[in-house]
Order: sequence, then structure tokens, then C-alpha cells
Amino acid sequence: MNFFDHQEKARKQTRWLVFLFILALLAIVLSIEVIILMFLGQPGPEGTRNLIDPGFLGGNSTLAGGTAVVTLGVVGLASMFRMTSLRAGGGKVAVELGGVRVDADPRDPLRRRLRNVVEEVALASGVPVPEIYVLEKESAINAFAAGYTPADAAIAVTRGTLEKLSRDELQGVISHEFSHIHNGDMRLNIRLIGLLFGIMVLSLVARRVLFSARYTRVSRSSGNNSGGGALILIAVGVLVVGYVGMFFARWIKAAVSRQREYLADASAVQFTRNPAGISGALKRIAIEANGSLLEVESEEVSHMLFGEGRKSSLLATHPPLISRIQKIEPSFDPRELEDLVKKIKRKRKNVAEDEERRRAQAEKKSSSGGAGMFDVNNLIDNIGNPDSNQLLFAALVAASMPQEVQSAARSAEWAPETLCLLLLNKDPEVRERQMLLVATRLGSESEKQLRTLQNALPEISPEQRLPLAEMTFPALKRRPREDLMRLLDTIRALISADGQVDVHEYALAKMLEVMVADAISPANSSHGGRKSARSLKNEVSSFLMVVADLGHEDQGKAITAWQAGMQEVGLNPGEYNPGNWRQVLDATLTKLDQLAPKQKEKLLRAIVETMIADNQINLIEAELLRAICASLHIPLPMLDL
Repeated sequence: MNFFDHQEKARKQTRWLVFLFILALLAIVLSIEVIILMFLGQPGPEGTRNLIDPGFLGGNSTLAGGTAVVTLGVVGLASMFRMTSLRAGGGKVAVELGGVRVDADPRDPLRRRLRNVVEEVALASGVPVPEIYVLEKESAINAFAAGYTPADAAIAVTRGTLEKLSRDELQGVISHEFSHIHNGDMRLNIRLIGLLFGIMVLSLVARRVLFSARYTRVSRSSGNNSGGGALILIAVGVLVVGYVGMFFARWIKAAVSRQREYLADASAVQFTRNPAGISGALKRIAIEANGSLLEVESEEVSHMLFGEGRKSSLLATHPPLISRIQKIEPSFDPRELEDLVKKIKRKRKNVAEDEERRRAQAEKKSSSGGAGMFDVNNLIDNIGNPDSNQLLFAALVAASMPQEVQSAARSAEWAPETLCLLLLNKDPEVRERQMLLVATRLGSESEKQLRTLQNALPEISPEQRLPLAEMTFPALKRRPREDLMRLLDTIRALISADGQVDVHEYALAKMLEVMVADAISPANSSHGGRKSARSLKNEVSSFLMVVADLGHEDQGKAITAWQAGMQEVGLNPGEYNPGNWRQVLDATLTKLDQLAPKQKEKLLRAIVETMIADNQINLIEAELLRAICASLHIPLPMLDL
């Protein structure tokens, strides 16, 4: 199943999940109405409270309607409140669980290894680098990804994960979590948290009423004792209904989560091409005394974790460990765990040697040539499921950057200047105008920092440009909205300093615009629309004209490439008139982002067919493709040119 199939399945699963929750909510509302009518309803014509008596129900229709409105209002408002509280991004979830953000340049070698792995996987898979957190007080092996979109995602791992897993095993766990980012699981997870919280509030309100009743004395002679007793009985009934509702809601959550864990395990294997990594992590959980169980209360986020966060059986959110391992290694025998325990006691892997081996693999990969992934089917298969070639290439590109520049990119204080560094013109006169723009718009201190970075990295290779930009995103997201908007304006000014805009500059600005928009309002960012390519025929045609025109100097070849793209998407070409490429891209990309997932797949195939009509993809086309995919919220793997 490719990325777009995952997206379609996730949308269907979300609709099915919403349907089940609606049924559960209706059952809760109906149950509470029964309780209220039994104790507070006015007797019917015959002096009874018979729930099947039309006279009784008709006489209490206002009470029944009010009960339904109040119940739905409590659940709805509580759910909205909880989901709104998480709009600050995945980092908020991590902090609530005791997570500590990993610094830009961590001294701890285990944290440094974690940052390297996360950045490599992000760069290889074509999604913004997420914020990274460590749950320092947790000795078990576990991890999770949280957020509304890839732009505001955060990945958190426990201290036990860092200390007990080898680099390959850690890479397997991180790849598993990136699968949840790619496939839209995070947004569903946030909604699950909100819905469960809304149902839980009913029980909390009932408990509060019962708690208050313990300290409220009702005079037996006042005549209100029966009313107080009825109130207590109603509270008990609502409490029971709330807990029963919670049980079924958690059961639904667990059923959905178990299937998604199998898919994420499979994606991690496809990504790393190393089944031993993810299976090794699962085996380590199986043999550890506390496995993946967390000290902090984890029920609310149990469906987001890599492993079971709490002891459970009927409501387990994860498949059994042995079952997960055997899905990856069909020949696995549980008795092998005993041998693994002996092996761990006998030998501890050396982190430094593990790191050196990985670097050696990356160097070997670099010297052996490109990945040869420009076959359109191969490219589609690697979206959301990048392979080990992209991972190794990402590691090599990251390692080629000076350490001081990497540290600056990861720092909230230096990240804006790192982005500006990527846009400095080679012409000294233009470059000085750009420096003046930075000083005017961002301040003299920013200009000094920019000059410092320029001295550290005077020449930026084409392969380093967009990866370095993506490394700045986690740090930029921590800056105030006003700073981000000012940075966007500065980037646009730097691009126009020489009177023209090239594709590289446009791609960088477009990726930054998408990241800022998603980071500022992640809950409102696009996650797939419902439109078809045919309904946006004019936009698709104009868009593919620009792609063809930018990639082919000869107009005849450009027309042929455009026609090939239109044929791939199933539309008849009209008159060839590409127009101003920047205006066309700005006008069409937002609309094309509203395509349904499978329609986006067709469009991407058409884009690639248009680009490879001359049997090659050059660097300009690769950077344009990356910016296009960012605008369409498609995680494009790193292209090894």
C-alpha cells in the first residue's frame, strides 16, 4: 500500500471511527435521558413514569430535549477545549508527559545520536524536521509522534529508548513514528484524545456532584431530602453511563490503533530495509523488566505510543509483541528471547563503533553513484516509505555540513540567519544590498550572525540547500508569529534583491511559506481535499505547462512533455501558453492541494512524466518538485542526483 492508498484508507477509517463514536454518543445521550426522565420526569396521565407511554414522553419532551442538548453540549465543548489546547503542536503533548526538548547542539552523545537519526529520517522522507523530546524520567522503551501536521510534529522517546537500543534499533523506532506522521495518524490521534476527554467529562461532572453531596446536609424536615436523594441517584447513573461510554470509546480506540501499529511496523521495515532494527527494538521491550510501560499516566496517549504504555489486555492499543515480531520475522520463535538475554549480558554494543559503521556505509553509497529512483513507480512507492538509499544519502548530506552551521540551523536564535545564508548572491554588490536588507528588517545583530555563518560556509553545494533549510524548521517554529511573518517578508526581499527570482529561490520561499502557515494554524492546514483533477482541469493544465516550460529549453520538447503529463492525468491538452511561471504556481498550488489523495497521486505521476520526458531530472526540477510536494503536503523522499 503506497502513501496515497494510506491516505485514502485513513480518511475512510476516520469516517468509520466518527460513525462509531456518534453511535456511542447517541447511546450515552439516550441512557442519560432515561435516567433523568425516571427521576425528574412528570408522571403521565396514569400517574406513572412508563418510558414507553406516549403520554409520559410527550409531557416531558422539553425535559428530554434539554437533557440531550446539555449532554451533547458538555461532550462537544469539552472535546473542542481539549483539541484546542493541543493546537500548540506536538511539543505540548510531549511536555505534558514530562518531555524535555533536545538542544540544538546536545552534549549528551545519546541525545546527539537521537537528533542525527531524526534529522536523517526527516530529510530522507521529505517532511519537515520535527521537534525532538526525551522523557528523561522514563526508563522503559517507548516513543511517540504527536501533532496535527508534519509541520508542527514532535517526536519523543524515553530515556530507556536511548540507553537500551542500538542505533539500528533506534532508527527502526524513529522510522515507525515517521510512518504515523506520513500517514495522517497524528491528526486522528489528537481527535481521539478530544473525543475521549469529552466523554470522560460526563463522569467527572457526576463524580463532582457525588463528592459535593457528601458535605451537603439536607434537613430531613425541610421536605427536600427526596430531591437530594434523586440528585445523588442521577449522579450515580450518569457516572455509570459515563464509565460505560468510556469503556466502549476506548475499545474503539484500541481496535483502530492495533491495525495502525502493524502498518507502521511494516513501513519502518520498508524504510530502513533492516527488519532487525524494528524487530530488535520489539525484542528488547519483550525481555526488559518494565518493557514499554510508562511511569506517567498514559491512558490519554496510549494509542500514540510505540509500545503499550500501561498494563492492559481487553483494551490494549497495541498488538501482542510476539505477534508484531512474527509479522516482521515470520520464522521467529519466542524461545529466542532467552538467547537474546544471554547475548546482551555478554556483549554491549559500542555506540561510537556503530556510528562509524553507518558513516562508512554512507561513504560507500556516495562513491557507488546515485540511487536511480526516477522511475515514476519507484518514486510513488517511496513516498511515505523511503528506502535505505535515501536514508544513507541524507546522512551523507547532513555530515557534509560544518558543525557550526548545523548548530546554527538547530538554534532558535540563529535559524533565521541560516535561511538567509541560503539566499546570499554570489555578486558582492548584490550581497551587500542583501546584508543591508537583513540589518534593516531583522536588526544589526542578525546581520552580524549572517556574516559569521557566511565565513563558516562560504560555498553551499546545491545538494545542501533545501536539507539545510529543513533543518531550521523545528527551531523556527519556536519563534513568535510576528518573527515568522517578518522573516517571510525578509526572505522575499532577499530573493528580489537582484531584480529576478530563480526556481531555487522560489522553492525555498514556498517551502517556508507552507511551513509557517502550517505551524501557525496546524489544525486548519490542509490534509487532503475531495476534488478531482477533472474538476480543476484548467489549473492542472496551466500548472503542467509551467513544469514543462521550466524543465525544457526547447519549446517543442516542452509541449511534448506537457502533453505526456496531461495524458498521464487523463485530461485532453488545449492550447500551450505557460504564462508567468511564478504567478501560475502561486495561483494553482493552493487549489491543487484540495485534490483527493488518489487524485494527488495521479497529478504527481503527471508531474514526473512531464519532467522526465527528456529522460532526466536536473537539480532545478528536483528543487521545484520538492517545493510542489511541500505545497501539496506530499512527503517527497530525498532525490539523489
